[in-house]
Formats: sequence, C-alpha cells, structure tokens
Amino acid sequence: MAKKEKLRKDTMKQMFQYVKKHSLFVALSILFAAVSVALTLYVPILIGDAVDLIVAPGQVDFEGIMSILLTIGVCIGVTGIAQWVMNICNNRITYHVVHDIREDAFARLQILPLKYMDGHSQGEIVSRVIADVDQFADGLLMGFTQVFTGIVTIVGTLLFMLVIHPGITVVVIVITPVSLFVAAFIAKNTYDMFQLQSKTRGEQTALIDEMIGNQKVVQAFGREGKVLERFDEINERLRKCSLKAIFFSSLTNPCTRFVNSLVYAAVGIYGAVLAIHGGISIGQLTSFLSYANQYTKPFNEISGVITELQNALACAARIFDFINETPQPEEKATELTADGHVELSHVDFSYVPEKPLIQDFNLKVQLGQRVAIVGPTGCGKTTVINLLMRFYDVNSGSIRVAGKEIRDVTRKSLRTSFGMVLQDTWLRAGTIRENIAMGKPDATLDEVIAAAKASHAHSFIKRLPQGYDTVIGEDGGQLSQGQKQLLCIARVMLCLPPMLILDEATSSIDTRTEIRIQKAFATMMQGRTSFIVAHRLSTIMEADIILVMKDGNIIEQGNHETLLAKGGFYTTLYNSQF
Repeated sequence: MAKKEKLRKDTMKQMFQYVKKHSLFVALSILFAAVSVALTLYVPILIGDAVDLIVAPGQVDFEGIMSILLTIGVCIGVTGIAQWVMNICNNRITYHVVHDIREDAFARLQILPLKYMDGHSQGEIVSRVIADVDQFADGLLMGFTQVFTGIVTIVGTLLFMLVIHPGITVVVIVITPVSLFVAAFIAKNTYDMFQLQSKTRGEQTALIDEMIGNQKVVQAFGREGKVLERFDEINERLRKCSLKAIFFSSLTNPCTRFVNSLVYAAVGIYGAVLAIHGGISIGQLTSFLSYANQYTKPFNEISGVITELQNALACAARIFDFINETPQPEEKATELTADGHVELSHVDFSYVPEKPLIQDFNLKVQLGQRVAIVGPTGCGKTTVINLLMRFYDVNSGSIRVAGKEIRDVTRKSLRTSFGMVLQDTWLRAGTIRENIAMGKPDATLDEVIAAAKASHAHSFIKRLPQGYDTVIGEDGGQLSQGQKQLLCIARVMLCLPPMLILDEATSSIDTRTEIRIQKAFATMMQGRTSFIVAHRLSTIMEADIILVMKDGNIIEQGNHETLLAKGGFYTTLYNSQF
C-alpha cells in the first residue's frame, strides 16, 4: 500500500513538473476562473437585493430592479468572456503538456537499450505512448476546467455566505466533510481499478499488434482459434476490471449529491426559521439558498472529475514509468576510424544473468580477413554480431576495433564502420531509391543504380511501376522476401564500409542469383574485414577463419580444409549437408 501511495505521489510530482513549464497560462487560468466565479457569486446578492425591492403588491421599486437587472446582464456577459478565455488557457496547457510528454517518450525510445525492446512487446509500448497519453490528456483537461473553477467557487461561496450570515455558514461547513470523506474513499478504490484497466488494455493492444504483424504465420499454422481464445480471455479481464472501475467511479456522484442535498435542506430549514424571527431578510435567504446550491455543485463536479483524474493518474504512471526507464550508458565523444582490425578478448555475455551464453570468447581478426561463424541454432552466432555492433554491451572482457575499446567511442562512428545484411530485412515506407540510399542520403541516382546492379536488384526494380521512384510500404509492402533482401544488399554495396557483417544474407534468394551475389560479395570483401554467419556451409568455404561455436564457446577454429581434416564437430556439420 505504501508503495502504491509513493507511486501516486511521484506521478503527481512529475506531472506538475510538466505543468510548471506553462505556469503563465496556469496563472491566467486561475485569474479568469476567479473573475468568473466572483461575478457568478455576485449575481445571487443582486437577485436578493431585487427580491427585497418587491415589498408588497403596488410597492415595487421598478427603477431599482431595472438597474439591478442591467448589472446582472453585465456580470453574465463578463463571466462568459472570462470562461471562454479560461478554457483557451486550459486547452493550451493540456495539449502542450501532452506534446511535451510524447516528445520525451519518443526521445527516450531512441536511447533505450535493445534489451528493453526485446523484453517488451511493440503493442505495449505503442499503448503507453498513444492510448495512455490520450487518456491522461482527457483527465488533465477536465481537471483544469472543473477543479480550478470548483475550488475557487467553494472558497468564494463560503466568503459570501460568511458576509451574509456566519451562523448558517457554520451549518454548511459542519456537513461538508462528509462529502469529502465519501469522495476520498471512492477515489482511493478507483485508482487501483483504473491502473489495472490501463495495464490490461496495453496487453490487449500488444496482442492485436502481434497478430496483425504475423497474420500469415497464424493462418499457416491454423492458430486462429487459439488466438481468439487468448483475445477473449484478455478481453474478459478488461471487461471485468473496467466494470469495477466504472462501478466505483459511478458511486461518487450520487453519494456526494445525497450529502449536498442534506446541506441544502439544512440551510433552507435554518434560514427559514431565522427569516420568520427577523434574523435575515427574504432576499438574503434567497441569496443564501442560491449559494448553498452553488456551494454543493462543485463537489458533484469535482467528485465526477476525480474518476477521470484517477484514470489519468493511472495512465500517467505507466507513461512516466516508460520515460524514466534507464537509458543505454552514455557514450564517449571519441570518433572511431576503423582500419579492419578487430579483437575480442575474454568476452563473457548473457542475456539473462542466470543463463550463461558466451564465456571467455577470444578472437583476433586482421585487416581483410573473412571470418565465418557456424554452429547449431542458439549457440551465440548472432549474439557475437550484436556485441560487435554494440547493440548489447559485454558483461566482462573487451572488444577492440582499430585498437580502441568500442565502449570508448561513439556508437554512430562504430556502427557506420560496419555494413550489415541480415536475414531480417530493414525497409521503411518510401521510394526504392530512398531505401537503397538510407546509409548514404546524398548518393546520386547513378550510384544507386550501380549498387542495385551489383546486387542483381536492378532487373526487378526496372519492372516496378515507377522503377526507382516506386513507393513501398513499411517493411517492403508487396515485395517478396528475396527482393527485400536484394535491396538490403544493394544498400551495403552503395556505402562500402571498411567492415562487413553478413548474417544469412542470401537466405531468401534463389540459388542462381545467390551464386552471382556471392561473386559480388567476394569482390566487395577484398581489402575489407568480413564476418559471415551462415547455416549453409557452401557459402563460407572460402573464409580465412571459420569459428565453430557450440553453447557460446569456440570449440574449433581454422579454415575449411583444416577443420575437415580434424574430423570434429565441423566435419559432422559438413557431412550432414553434403
């Protein structure tokens, strides 16, 4: 319970940090709220004065009443303008705060370590940055619009009532805490419910995102029924927690209205007795009853807003939790000038502390050498690539490029030193030309075409409706997997960095095209250090060094002929394919 209370306080504290940036508009909102409430509360006094001018039939001061009515009209007009300006200020505060939060969330997304992305679903992250921020905005806007006005109305009404008759005001103040107690009790329960609702909604968004992205796989394996069952289970949990949250929140208004009715009744009875005995005039009693109604009205509004605020706070806690995630370690300012020399010394690494993967890994690569990494699935081949690119940092040991520890240079200079072609393709929405020139935006069309020809992508690109200006969707749209891979190969051939990483780079390409690309790769690799991850051993026979990995360790090392002569694990792998 103490932890939840601390979380709520921390969330509110961080929320006010964002609001504080727009303190001028907050001050203006409060000022115009005060003007609006003051004039609204002044009107009942004028009405009371007008009532007192109606003494009896034939004894009505029409001139005085007309003057009061004119004043009331001016008050109402100014109140309307003040409320309009106040709403403009509130909208500006809310949507600027939401803008700032989304910017911070997206900026944090860019610097979060890959470990966080691997541990959280895309749908969950999208839900926090989009849906939760929208819910937070709704609650915040309602809070500014009604809470400020409500608090000023309560304080102002009490002051006006004290001026008219302190005795009746005491009756109102004595009954008020009951309404506050009821609202606080309900708010405490609704926060937990709305937090669970927000979490479950994120889980549902994650499932939908996953299913849309993998629809072919779901249908290919006939998993539609299982997916529907899983969705129904999450949807049912969301229904239950949403109903509980709505049930508790719906109690607020009727409960506070009941208490407020007691206040109004007490004021009416006590005021009537005083009026009979000459304690106050009929006009003052009229004003007091109007104030009693206005005094209780904000409690109803604020209690309704509390429901939205609890939902907003629950959503804010999730988005602030994301914004406060620990970013990847800060990098040194040193730029790397790669020369093709790479050295891994006593490297230990594991994704999960209790499950060791790579242990005491040592490797020394000279300029221009081709290093092939082979082994069974899960042995750590791709992990080595992740460590070289510093997508993950080693747990212990060191990796040096050109004699420099990679943790002592900027990530950008390190990553631009490598050209990567992976089994998974990286394409974005845009033209074919833009996708090929992603690593070299200033490349001319002739350079792009030359790279496409070298990767054997030119022929299929020319057959597209607009050739190199054909727009493709996210992740390649309607292109085949092989065509996507050819574009990624062309991208690397355009940049030609000093080091290459080829992780199953031709896995989706037909055999004839693969032979041609292997020749192009052979030309491209000359004078460049290359790391090749492959399951098909036919693609790495010409490698200078072949590392055979098993359970995170190098168990054999040498060229193709040397390893075959040993008759070890590599020989077993080779014979299983040929």
